[in-house]
Amino acid sequence: MRKATIIAMTMALLASAETKAEETVADFYRGKQVQLKIGFPPGSGYDLAGRLVSRHIGRHIPGNPTIVIQNIVGAGSLLLANQMFKTGARDGTVLALVSNAVAATPLFSPSTAQFDPRKFNWIGSNAPEIDVVVLSHAAQAKTIQDLKRQPVVVGATGLGGAVYDLPLISNVLLGAQFKIVAGYSGTAEIFLATQRGEVQGMAGIGWSSVKANQLADVKAGRLNVVAQFGLKKHPDLPDVPLFDLPANEVDAQALRLIYARMEYGRPFLMPPETPADRVDAMRTAFLSAMKDPALLNEAQRAEFDISPVSGQELEALTHLVMNTPPEAVARLRDLLEPASPTK
Repeated sequence: MRKATIIAMTMALLASAETKAEETVADFYRGKQVQLKIGFPPGSGYDLAGRLVSRHIGRHIPGNPTIVIQNIVGAGSLLLANQMFKTGARDGTVLALVSNAVAATPLFSPSTAQFDPRKFNWIGSNAPEIDVVVLSHAAQAKTIQDLKRQPVVVGATGLGGAVYDLPLISNVLLGAQFKIVAGYSGTAEIFLATQRGEVQGMAGIGWSSVKANQLADVKAGRLNVVAQFGLKKHPDLPDVPLFDLPANEVDAQALRLIYARMEYGRPFLMPPETPADRVDAMRTAFLSAMKDPALLNEAQRAEFDISPVSGQELEALTHLVMNTPPEAVARLRDLLEPASPTK
């Protein structure tokens, strides 16, 4: 048999195998429902991001399944993350949208986060996130220096959520004076509490969430963006200052670990042990949806950032997070293990 014939036959077999694999994934999803579970309440920034993706990703999944939304609210999405790890369906019919704090939480609060984030199947994120301090115009604090000079009352969900963890850590490592009122179900409820005067605002909310929900209030001066957390500024906020890193190297490493969550943005994941071909199909579908003109048009109207992070990138980031020096992890654990204050 000629060499060219052998090559042609081999290529045909490989193509046939590839087509069969694609048909297998498509056959599995055809006529099915995929549950997208969102770890935050309706109306929150995470919820709006999840619903945006849900309206478009089904067209890009082989077999075009129907996407069904379910909100699983509790502990800044740690309730959902624990459920996904322990009891989430492993067949590819369940997708979850969790907090960007989820991957790091087991390091410093293992009793709360009952999962190994390296075993999740990370699917993707719409964009990295920058967290900010947003306060009512009535709050006296207008600068980072003000945040360090006087108490500032901020609303929060609970341990593991950025709007709880960041102000708590900032009080110790950055010299801020946030007074945390925890126990709210999500950022939408905290903004209502801000309007009522129960709290002065939030420290650690994603800028994209503010843009999607409160941009009119920011433009009208009813809300002020006072500071940014992270290692670099968001392009939208060139004049809003960043908190400086602590001079102590261990404290700086601890803060970098917390800031790493921003690279996750709003991450989607699937449970451990989900078949690899279905994970690959979902990752590909997610990135395809991020290029879909219909999604991009809707995201532009809603002021949502689209600068996708792939599942493979989230997976690699998770391994880096879990390899944080133990001294920095111990520092964070000491800060975050105390019981959360409540309303």
